[in-house]
Amino acid sequence: MRIYTRGGDSGETGLFGGKRVPKHDARVRAYGDVDELSAVLGWCAVAADGVQSAGECIGETAPTLREQLQREQQHLMTLGAYLSTPADAKESILAHLPNWPTQVVETLEAEIDAMDAQLEPLTDFILPGGNELSARLHIARTVCRRAEREVCALGATAAGDAQLKYLNRLSDWLFTAARATTPAA
Repeated sequence: MRIYTRGGDSGETGLFGGKRVPKHDARVRAYGDVDELSAVLGWCAVAADGVQSAGECIGETAPTLREQLQREQQHLMTLGAYLSTPADAKESILAHLPNWPTQVVETLEAEIDAMDAQLEPLTDFILPGGNELSARLHIARTVCRRAEREVCALGATAAGDAQLKYLNRLSDWLFTAARATTPAA
């Protein structure tokens, strides 16, 4: 299988199931932003080598921050599959979509609560930065918010309520993780 197909040379791309749409289509922008977010999470994961999860009080076997970021990359790949499938796709196409994980939002909320319990309460707006990893996590948060806006613009036909809620909670998780990886002043 070749990397290039030449199918997009005219400014169109194929959705899952074969339908062709312009590359500036709202659906393509949405899954493109989700793909970009996954890439940024990978960039964050590289900087997170050796960093323990700030949410260790969840349990003794808490994943590392890198593992958490890679877990979210997997969720984003699943979301991208949903977004790249047209609303009018045949049942035979829809049957190939991966299942959406049911506990994903609850997991993020538990990890946010665990991280937040170890942080000083917020009293002011914070400036992104602090260290390399924290700055990367803040960039991921802003890309996540953009992806959320693009997915919302598509409406309910592209992603269900669970996936929209997921993107919203993921940006909260990224904000809290950025705070948790910033050295105390």
